[in-house]
Amino acid sequence: MQELVKIDSVNIEIEGTLLLEQVKAGVRRGEVIGLIGNNGAGKSTLLKLLNGDIAPSSGSITPLIQGLKTVMVEQEAMNQSREALSPGETALLQKWDVPDGPYEQLSGGEKLKVRLARGIAQNAHLLLLDEPTNHLDEEGIGFLIKELKGYRGTVILVSHDRSFLDEVADVIWSIENKTVVTYEGNYSAYVKIVEQRRLTQQRAYEKQQKLIERIEGQIQDLTSWSGKAHAQSTKQEFPKEFYRSKAKRMDAQVKSKRKRLEKEIERINAEPVEVEEKKHLSVRAGRRAGKRLLEVKDLGKAHGSKELFRGASFTIQNGERVAVTGGNGSGKTTFLNMIMGNETPDEGEMWLSPAAKIGYLTQEVFDLPLDETPENLFYRETFHDRGQVRNLMTYLGFGKSQWEEPIRHMSMGERVKCKLIKYILEDRDVLILDEPTNHLDLLSREQLEHTLAAYDGTLIVVSHDRYFLEKTTSAEIAIENRKMVRKWEQAEPSKDEREELKMQLETERQEVLGKLSFMTPAQKEYAELDERFNELTKRIRDM
Repeated sequence: MQELVKIDSVNIEIEGTLLLEQVKAGVRRGEVIGLIGNNGAGKSTLLKLLNGDIAPSSGSITPLIQGLKTVMVEQEAMNQSREALSPGETALLQKWDVPDGPYEQLSGGEKLKVRLARGIAQNAHLLLLDEPTNHLDEEGIGFLIKELKGYRGTVILVSHDRSFLDEVADVIWSIENKTVVTYEGNYSAYVKIVEQRRLTQQRAYEKQQKLIERIEGQIQDLTSWSGKAHAQSTKQEFPKEFYRSKAKRMDAQVKSKRKRLEKEIERINAEPVEVEEKKHLSVRAGRRAGKRLLEVKDLGKAHGSKELFRGASFTIQNGERVAVTGGNGSGKTTFLNMIMGNETPDEGEMWLSPAAKIGYLTQEVFDLPLDETPENLFYRETFHDRGQVRNLMTYLGFGKSQWEEPIRHMSMGERVKCKLIKYILEDRDVLILDEPTNHLDLLSREQLEHTLAAYDGTLIVVSHDRYFLEKTTSAEIAIENRKMVRKWEQAEPSKDEREELKMQLETERQEVLGKLSFMTPAQKEYAELDERFNELTKRIRDM
């Protein structure tokens, strides 16, 4: 496969800080490269470098064909001309149902489609895409996947959508320790390679440690014997030369063993795997009253002359984990606002349990006190409760230093997680989440998935991240063709997933039992812990 661009020993400094170091990579014709890494790792910066918008601090980027044409589609653009459209652009915009009219009057998803159509239609050798699925609905993502699979040039794209990366990428560039590591295959292949590499590294390290332990034991024995021989060589009753000679031989063996050990360690050179601390997190919702949370009958809603849905009838039970899906502008956020009482039905009925304590995480997180720190915002009286807060923050990826960091210094993704922590600590028994993975990198998405998996309340989630929905929900309410229906139930969890959940529940049950054994029924927390113990026992028995 022909190489288009060579990146050689590139360093990038931003305001005196080294962002990328000794980057070496090749870009080949026809590849679709998925560029991944944590927020702030330098993904967008690397795209700008390839586009020629910035120069490397050192190193080189060399085009290997004459007249290399590069086009970049950015995450956001304030304005975009819609005049003098090429036939390719026009065809794509019609396929994507983008309405005519000024760019600034389009929705976020429609604006992105305009930018993507312009970029794809130019048929560049190298097409650079920064978060191309943001704002796109399921249908829009499907169209984009089809276009990229048929694209003749090379594509490098930044994305946090794992399902999308699995569909289109055949190479992954992962930014690790300030450099780029290349993996052949899609995102799932990358995950397998990383896990296998960690396993191989751990086995090599364990083998090295056993070797060290064995040789150190031999050295210790020889040193002990040598010491005794040296001591005996100074006593009158023993033949001195015999013991001196014996001690010297043992000293030589010790030196030889040490030299061998150093050579073996240098040869194997195995570092311990950084093990992520495993915590069995259990996030308890507030106490639920009754089985039903929400019931709608013949529900209908329109915005002006545009009908969103009508004739919807379904029930959501307490404890269910429901995905709300549909295209851009289909009425998903409107439905959430109706649950919250911010909008009223045009027809039909909606009943919401009056006992429900709802935490509503909107797409915009602007209502947090920016000058507060998590330490103040989540303040708890007892050492035990403060420990639980810190445990939750750690589970969601916050470092120790951020405990005292003002929220205004945090990224949008970190603010989303702060808002979620606030709701969890307030014992909300229902969480309604509108596009919660916006602004989150891959690691943060996985941390959020694990936290929501541990939450035992009701979840209602709007998201275009299919992978995220598969991990966090088990039922779907779909808005399609102006109808809103319960569409499907996911398959039962696998045996391994059931066993893992059972182990987590059993671990918590033992912790609760341990606390109860040191308490009397008269103590304040006894009744609550006893109720939790019985609840856990029932869940384990039902499994």
